[in-house]
Amino acid sequence: MTGPTSVGDPRRFLRDGRLESLPRRWRDKVAVTRYLATLALPELLEPVTERELTDRLVELADDPVGLRRAMVDLGLVRRTRDGAEYWRTERTEHDPDTAVERAADRLLDDTPGQRP
Repeated sequence: MTGPTSVGDPRRFLRDGRLESLPRRWRDKVAVTRYLATLALPELLEPVTERELTDRLVELADDPVGLRRAMVDLGLVRRTRDGAEYWRTERTEHDPDTAVERAADRLLDDTPGQRP
């Protein structure tokens, strides 16, 4: 592990910054998945391709496809019907406030008639 972590800290499940396997306990699985979703997709609502997300998750986990599925199953990440693009939709406790502000700005910029 990289430094001391508290009992509630999801980083305690990482070895050298990587997840070897998802925890068995539900709340731990949710906590570590939320943490890793924030690392892999730091910008809310930023669309990335399936390949790009998988490449990011390879850096974080031994089972990137399983982690991607957990993110989708938990509702942290959404995808297009064909699975070609993914984006994070849920703010987590691991997000800096600036990430939320940038996501709101991006959403408003993409919505016709919302800004003068």
